[in-house]
Amino acid sequence: MNFVFLSPAFPPNYYLFCAALKKEGVSVLGIGDSPFGELRSELRDALAWYYQAGDMSDPASLSAAMRFFTGRFGKIDRIDSHNEYWLEAEARLRTEFGIPGIQAADVSEIRRKSLMKKVFALAGIPYARGAVVSGAGNAHALASELNFPVVVKPDDGMGAELTYRLNSHADVDRFFDAKPDRAFIMEEFIDGGIVTFDGLAGPGGEIIFCTSHVYGERVMEAVLADGHISYYSLREIPRDLEDAGRKLVRGFAVKERFFHFEFFRRPDGTLCALEVNIRPPGGMTMDMFNFACDIDMYAVWAGLMARGEVRLDYARKYHCGYAGRKDRLNYAHSHEDILARLGGMIMHHEGLPPVLARAMGDKGYLIRAREAADMECAVSFIQQLK
Repeated sequence: MNFVFLSPAFPPNYYLFCAALKKEGVSVLGIGDSPFGELRSELRDALAWYYQAGDMSDPASLSAAMRFFTGRFGKIDRIDSHNEYWLEAEARLRTEFGIPGIQAADVSEIRRKSLMKKVFALAGIPYARGAVVSGAGNAHALASELNFPVVVKPDDGMGAELTYRLNSHADVDRFFDAKPDRAFIMEEFIDGGIVTFDGLAGPGGEIIFCTSHVYGERVMEAVLADGHISYYSLREIPRDLEDAGRKLVRGFAVKERFFHFEFFRRPDGTLCALEVNIRPPGGMTMDMFNFACDIDMYAVWAGLMARGEVRLDYARKYHCGYAGRKDRLNYAHSHEDILARLGGMIMHHEGLPPVLARAMGDKGYLIRAREAADMECAVSFIQQLK
């Protein structure tokens, strides 16, 4: 089996997907922009071949890499990156080279927030009202209908990229004065915390693994304020959240892929769909899956790719949380204080690359605990400011 992995060096922990594929006997063929010698040794060992593309954003460069691989290794069976940034490129290459999976004609539904809302409606799940705004006049009218505050963000954006809260018509004018040349969607502002339904679907859309996370602060607010974020997994998924998540797995026909669905939990307890991502949650959340359940989801996914089916028995033994810290903030407790105080609760810690730091922090800690109260105390200790 020949598997092409786009940008295998980023995020840093995703080399583990390649290593797991190799253990399954798969020929892993990497395409990236870093020189081969700069890849971590574990990734170099996992790759059967590495093609350094001149420009990863250039479709012709990626097509040239694929033609090289087909000429040397034969038919390419799968291609993926598990990265939102490359979803469209993957889909185009699947269509061009006859590879199964999400095709070029299908990718808009899982990339464009305006199209996601149609699936939310068909699934009967409440969602944030909104529409793509073509100009200031259109935006003023929609903002009046939705009532301020409103949120504007790219229709095909990733995370909290270029996301803004507008509180008045004057804010609308200022936004359009400096608006980047891309399509933006305007949505009503939903008061509530973010909860997720995350997991991996099998060949028939069956759910192999699922979990849920609750966020201490919205990523959008953290980015706008340059603050820190935290979130942690639940040991028991609320029934209404799991029901809504399973409807979206069916509605988006998720098969042989990870999924990350985001909802608002309103103050009255009801759910409101925010967006879907047909890839793993970002950052170190894959590792959080593993620490929470004492499993190896990298290996589970690789087995699914290599053998077409996989069975997983698991239990959510712990809450596993992420706490980020920003270098610019003055924290009450040092790194050494954290390790001394929290001890065995800290499963992992590392510095994050600059491209992730704005949202996730300059340094991240993974914590696990059997009780939610202990998790929340640990996060508070790590992020306490002077």
